[in-house]
Parts: sequence; C-alpha cells; structure tokens
Amino acid sequence: MGDEETRVTSTRIPRLTPLDIHNKEFTRSFRGYNEDEVDEFLDLIVAELEWFIRENEELHANIAGLESRISHYKGLEETLKNAIVLAQKAADQIKEAARREADAILEEARRQADIIKEQAEDIRRKAYEEVEAQRQKAMRFKTEMRTLLQSTLDMLDNNIDTITRVFNGDNSLNDRR
Repeated sequence: MGDEETRVTSTRIPRLTPLDIHNKEFTRSFRGYNEDEVDEFLDLIVAELEWFIRENEELHANIAGLESRISHYKGLEETLKNAIVLAQKAADQIKEAARREADAILEEARRQADIIKEQAEDIRRKAYEEVEAQRQKAMRFKTEMRTLLQSTLDMLDNNIDTITRVFNGDNSLNDRR
C-alpha cells in the first residue's frame, strides 16, 4: 500500500532532490535578495531535505521489514490455526477411539461376567445335586441300617428265646428239627 501511494504521489509532483536545490540558479534582479543569505538558507534546506530523505528511506525499510514480519506472523497464525484444527480433530478421534475401546472392554467384561455367572450356577447346581445325592444315599443307608439292625434284633430275640427254651428244657424245638 505504501508503494502505491509513493507511485501515485510521484506521478503528480516531480521529486525534488537536494542536488536540485543545491544547483538551482536564480536570476538576478536589481533589488533581489541577498545572495549569501539565500545560499545559506538553501544549504539549510538541502541538509534538511537530505535528512528527510534518509529518514524516509529508513522508515520505508523499517516498514518493509515490519510488513515482512507481519506476513511471517500471518503465516505462523495460519499454521497455528491449522495445527489447532488438526489437534482438535486428533483429540476428537482419540476420544472416539477411547469411547469405542471402553465400550468394547465393557462388553467383554459383561460377557466374561455372564460366563462366570453361568459357571458359578453350574457349580452351585452340581453341588446341590451332589448334596442331594449324598442325602439320598444317607437316607438309604439309614433305612438299610435300620432294617439290618431290626432284623438282627429280631434274630437275637428269636435266638434268646430259643436258647432260653433249650436251657429251660423245652424239647419242642428238638422235635421240630
């Protein structure tokens, strides 16, 4: 923008250089200005103009450097914006992947829990069946033992009666044989 202004300005007004001022010759007139004063003043103008030109060139160089830095920073800004967008996308992707992984882990944990529950239920059922089978065996054993003991008692009772009769001289037993 600064270059365009300079070009527009330079096309309208011819540039005046310190050398132009220094070399300017005025025509002499009868009652003109004091030539030494005019030359001295023109020398001051030349020095000032040279200073303004150097200052202007330095300012233009400074502006060009600043515009270059601005351009550089704008590029960095764009890069940073892109990096932020990419980082946000990456964060979103990581979050989504973590959510999917968490869902998969949770599903696997539920599946494992179901398997463990089924196994525990099988073990409980088998243990119950085993306890019931042992109870049935114990009941059979008790019944068989009761029957055996009862028959043994009956036999003992019969034998005691027989022995007692034999000792008492009851010969009816011998006759039965």
